[in-house]
Amino acid sequence: MGQLQDTLRQQIPGLQSRAKELISEKGSAVISEVTVSQAYGGMRGVRGFVCDTSSVSADTGLIIRGKPLLDIIDILPEEVFYLLLTGELPDESALNDLSSQLRDKQAIPDYVWDVLSAMPKDSHPMTMLTTGILVMQEASEFKKQFNAGIKKSEYWEPILFDGISLIARLPALAAGIYRMRFEKGERIEPNPDLDWASNFAYMTGLDDPNGDFQKLMRLYLMVHCDHEGGNVSAFAAHTVASALSDPYYAVVSGLNGLAGPLHGLANQECLKFVLGVKNHFSNVPAKDDIAQYCWDWLNSGRVVPGYGHAVLRCPDPRFVAFVDFGKNHIKNDDVFSIVELLYEVVPGVLQEQGKAKNPWPNVDAASGSLLYHYGLKEFKFYTVLFSISRAMGMVAQMVINRALGVPITRPKSVTTDWLEENT
Repeated sequence: MGQLQDTLRQQIPGLQSRAKELISEKGSAVISEVTVSQAYGGMRGVRGFVCDTSSVSADTGLIIRGKPLLDIIDILPEEVFYLLLTGELPDESALNDLSSQLRDKQAIPDYVWDVLSAMPKDSHPMTMLTTGILVMQEASEFKKQFNAGIKKSEYWEPILFDGISLIARLPALAAGIYRMRFEKGERIEPNPDLDWASNFAYMTGLDDPNGDFQKLMRLYLMVHCDHEGGNVSAFAAHTVASALSDPYYAVVSGLNGLAGPLHGLANQECLKFVLGVKNHFSNVPAKDDIAQYCWDWLNSGRVVPGYGHAVLRCPDPRFVAFVDFGKNHIKNDDVFSIVELLYEVVPGVLQEQGKAKNPWPNVDAASGSLLYHYGLKEFKFYTVLFSISRAMGMVAQMVINRALGVPITRPKSVTTDWLEENT
């Protein structure tokens, strides 16, 4: 099929042996304990399964296959997908081969547009995206091969085929939804000379005379690719895929979690806050004024959107990457200037308040302001961008889990009565 597939065929026997040895030698070792508060608190911090594609360090942030994010910030999304799957960055030949596979599979069937066109005109873009993916599920190669009796040890190959097919189509599907939902005109066909992320930027039709929006999309679609296995979208996709549902079903399950306000919708809430600051002061305020604004906001019982993270105890490196991009490419923009000013002020305010475990910004504190600057101002679409990227991590985890024969997810639940009687 391709160099990526050949690399995985060489690696997977070693991965399988490593997992078997760990189970045999250390299968009874305890890696986590569960408290009553964790059981009631969303299983926060409970170590319950394995995810090798990435990890999140409280002090470092996202680490992809052992590489801190800021060390690989300039690679393409295609390269990070290869890295997620194999633990290696592709050489030029392997990258060209993967890019060719993605180009070959990027066309969206006409029936998908027929279905989306029949939806209510005010449908949420995330609803349209997940509907479009589900409509394509009938083409699942894994479903066909499973029904034909494929060996369990070979499940990963059609899973990867489906995953590449789906990832290849997401830029055209998302850009088409953008133009349809927000009445931007006819769909724009992909440009065969552009990379995966740049093609998405091109197909939106947004004005991009210097190519900076394409550069932003390369960065945006790379940094959102994965965030270990326990976040809502990754864990939902993991659980559904463990039932041997194909990647179309499983990715949609993850994206439906991503659509929640506590997960993928958070970036638009952050941008609303920034725009609220701008409207309140009619310009970029002084540091003392914005500090007082934040205190008033907190004292009214609200939180500052974009600050704090369930795991991180440092500035999110994805935020750092976006701010650095803005400093290098954006000049004289009040919205981005307020984002920079908030970064200078909010952590100190939160530390003085003393309630936040992590006063530092997460990725959502900056991402929306960059999209807004380049003309993508339709807030409802922002989570679709997150989705295009996060699908890579979901698919990579599915491929590895099927290669390792990871069984169906089935944790044990207990009742409140049991807790009262046994703890």
